[in-house]
Amino acid sequence: MHIELRKAGDVVIVDLSGKLSAGLGDQILRETIDELLGENWKKILLNLSEVSFVDSAGLGELVAGLRTAQRFGARLKLLNSNERVQSTLYMSRLLPIFEIYQDEREALNQFN
Repeated sequence: MHIELRKAGDVVIVDLSGKLSAGLGDQILRETIDELLGENWKKILLNLSEVSFVDSAGLGELVAGLRTAQRFGARLKLLNSNERVQSTLYMSRLLPIFEIYQDEREALNQFN
């Protein structure tokens, strides 16, 4: 799992690539979200376009990240989940709890 950060105004975009799975992947995501919340970012957009695989630990970390963000008064949205990731979210019945966008501009506009 590799993560890069970009900023668009008051939104931080987290570009993830690789496998979001047990071990390093879920740990890196958790630490990144915790760090961003610690820096008082209130609008976080997770770009999943380059995520090739998500397992149950990765799903758990996405849900935990969402819950943690909400607890801190922040908003977390998902961007560009590919078909495989979308299918995993669907089968896990997690689609309804996330705001998911396929267009970055639209996602950024929805924060305002």
